[in-house]
Amino acid sequence: MSFTAVRAQGAGGQNVNKVSNAVHLRFDIRASSLPEAVKARLLARGDQRITREGVVVIKSQQHRSLEMNRADAIARLHALVAAAAHVPKRRRATRPTRSSREKRIEGKKRRGDVKALRRKVVD
Repeated sequence: MSFTAVRAQGAGGQNVNKVSNAVHLRFDIRASSLPEAVKARLLARGDQRITREGVVVIKSQQHRSLEMNRADAIARLHALVAAAAHVPKRRRATRPTRSSREKRIEGKKRRGDVKALRRKVVD
């Protein structure tokens, strides 16, 4: 994990061109000590903050102090890793029961009968 202080965007008054308060956090996923499954899920994510080389780049410029922006960037990285650490539940394929299929067909027939009664009577 490495930090780089950069100048924040937006309005900032007199210090805007002098003080570097925003933070770029760079975290190399492949070189980290995370479990292989978490690394794979992180790299498979379609997140724009993850580069092709497998480096997470997080820019934090919410706060006016460098330390608070650094803490914010670390918290956002923790949230990203925690989301990837969560193993999604496997979907178990199910089929509708016989009674639910029969109820569905019965409802369709009843609806068709109601619509048939609206038609003109043919002699």
